[in-house]
Amino acid sequence: MQQHITVGIGASAGGLQALSSFFDNVPSNSKYSYVVVQHLSPDHKSLMGELLAKSTTIPIKVVEEGEVMYGNHIYLIPPSKILTIENGKFILEEKPRDKQLSLPIDLFFNSLARDCGENCVAIVLSGTGSDGSKGIRSIKEKGGLVLVQDVDQAKFHGMPQSAI
Repeated sequence: MQQHITVGIGASAGGLQALSSFFDNVPSNSKYSYVVVQHLSPDHKSLMGELLAKSTTIPIKVVEEGEVMYGNHIYLIPPSKILTIENGKFILEEKPRDKQLSLPIDLFFNSLARDCGENCVAIVLSGTGSDGSKGIRSIKEKGGLVLVQDVDQAKFHGMPQSAI
């Protein structure tokens, strides 16, 4: 498989607007893979795919276990799952049901750094808390690029502020 750039995007509260703006500006023939990891309620159906489709013509797909990642695709994490990547394939696990703190963005960014090294980008968008701030260290250590939404433009600035 030809090496391409994988862009991991972490978003939470207020992230839809930021994601829509981002994909409004991504060329429709991008060779990059985009993986959107967000905090999702297991009790609600996510409309993220339908909503993002208004901002891009890049194919959007909910990740399936063992699926190979391809360029010019947007991949979405399914609700109640934790997503990692290994050897260019997606690995899904059930999110713990207990009250323990879950940091799905950090987990994905860490696995992305291990799998893609310098061929990855991490983007932290609007959200509360600090998820993503540890995972971006792994991306930087492997030579990848880290981008963070401007705190003043984020609807919720916890995640961008923590990342900065």
